[in-house]
Amino acid sequence: MTGNGLHAGLKNRHLSMIAIGGVIGAGLFVGSSSGIATAGPGILLSYALVGTLVVLVMRMLGEMSAANPTSGSFSAHADRALGRWAGFSIGWLYWFFWVVVLAVEATAGAKILEGWIPAVPQWGWALIVMVVLTATNLVSVGSYGEFEFWFAGIKVVAIGAFIVVGLLAVLGVLPGAHSDKAGFSNLTDHGGFLPHGPGAILTGVLLVVFSFMGSEIATLAAGESENPQRAVTKSTNSIIWRIGVFYLGSILIVVALLPWNDPSIKEKGSYVAALDSLGIAHAGEIMNFIVLTSVLSCLNSGLYTASRMAFSLGRRGDAPKAFARTTSRGVPMAAIVASVVFGFVAVFFNYRFPDSVFLFLVNSSGAVALFVWLVICFSQLRMRKIIQAEAPEKLVVKMWLYPYLTWATAGLIVFVLGYMLTDTEGESSGRTTVLLSLLVAAVVVAVAVVKQKVTGGRAAEATAAAESTDKVSVG
Repeated sequence: MTGNGLHAGLKNRHLSMIAIGGVIGAGLFVGSSSGIATAGPGILLSYALVGTLVVLVMRMLGEMSAANPTSGSFSAHADRALGRWAGFSIGWLYWFFWVVVLAVEATAGAKILEGWIPAVPQWGWALIVMVVLTATNLVSVGSYGEFEFWFAGIKVVAIGAFIVVGLLAVLGVLPGAHSDKAGFSNLTDHGGFLPHGPGAILTGVLLVVFSFMGSEIATLAAGESENPQRAVTKSTNSIIWRIGVFYLGSILIVVALLPWNDPSIKEKGSYVAALDSLGIAHAGEIMNFIVLTSVLSCLNSGLYTASRMAFSLGRRGDAPKAFARTTSRGVPMAAIVASVVFGFVAVFFNYRFPDSVFLFLVNSSGAVALFVWLVICFSQLRMRKIIQAEAPEKLVVKMWLYPYLTWATAGLIVFVLGYMLTDTEGESSGRTTVLLSLLVAAVVVAVAVVKQKVTGGRAAEATAAAESTDKVSVG
């Protein structure tokens, strides 16, 4: 049993698959088609740019988490490096992000399941999916790890198979495939590599950046593994090839199999359209099964992540104390139940007020990923000095070119946020997302500052009272 009430119930194979699966969100399958339509083959540069950003941020997080593995991950590091207000704010924002994701993913999964078994209404499927995964998380961390091992395993095998089959078709050596449209020439033949100009790369960045959220889950889960330091080091070091293969590799195959402006990409989704173009039977159903697996994986991990962040906030006195209590199996039951309840409320809003309340929730949590990454950058700048002063032997993972690359990464994140403000199209425009996310962040930071002043004042009063008591007793 670990010292923080959680159990070391995650095996190394669980951690490896959580690290791999955390990178492959359902957004990769569902959201890539709009990115391809916006930037053409140049979407590869958008994925490469965001992928580089994630690699750098994960390197910083890896440095801090290898030195101090904890279920609070970057929130706990921010607490120590930047102050209580920072740990409180980013912890609650991250929790908010994941409970909204629970609603989004539950609805996406329910749509697929309703298509297969229409007798059960969509809200019924959303309820069933949430209840089953809540039960899994409540049993033990090992059962979460086992579910995630298989969910992530299916995603990994599916994308691996897609890349191999697609590559053979592009090279013209796939037997029985009708791949007359396939070829690497698709990257340049239809209006060039950047048909909408270089600016489309940045617009593409806005569309793909959120599909990378989840990379940091392995550092939260490491606190419940047999060898936390080794787990963090391994997942941090392997992120480059994971992003390179699963994101860049699979998107490259999609845009090589079909012209980027083929209408089927937008109609069916990029991966289904690519499989259909090869004449593979039941391509849509196969892809729906894989997307459903990704959705369940994302739900499973989202619930785990939200509950562990709530647990960590409870341990630090930034959330109700009940969140920090664990069952005999090391499960933070109150933290899980609270996260699920908010998830259910968000699902209700999705069905009852999809274009008002739920749209607000989605937009106001949309830029949280970038806020988290920015806080990781500033935390690492400070934490490196603290670790070097206190325990330099714990620096087993080091950020490259410190501090210059850290500052450059922070600058790039600020630039992306700034660029989002220029996107004004639609109800879920970049500007709306950033402004609403900033509004929610400002409220949370204000609560954190007030809380810190109140508790700080109480602590000062307690100290003064203790000192006066000492003086009386001495007299």
